[in-house]
Amino acid sequence: MSKPKGKYAWTVKVGEKGQIVIPKEAREIFGITSGDTLILLGDEKQGIAIPPKNMFDTFVTTIFGSTAPVEDNE
Repeated sequence: MSKPKGKYAWTVKVGEKGQIVIPKEAREIFGITSGDTLILLGDEKQGIAIPPKNMFDTFVTTIFGSTAPVEDNE
């Protein structure tokens, strides 16, 4: 059985501190590098999603109605 183009699935283990490691293939496909900030979305019925970082601007624009850069308060 072949997988649909552009669709992926990986498994990860949760460590003692609640951390997971994003598989190398996933990091390469989605351009995730060390130090990147990711969005973790959760829905009690549908589960957890970690959208690609390029969706962050779209998310902010949808929520706040602005294309202005978001300040990082970390």
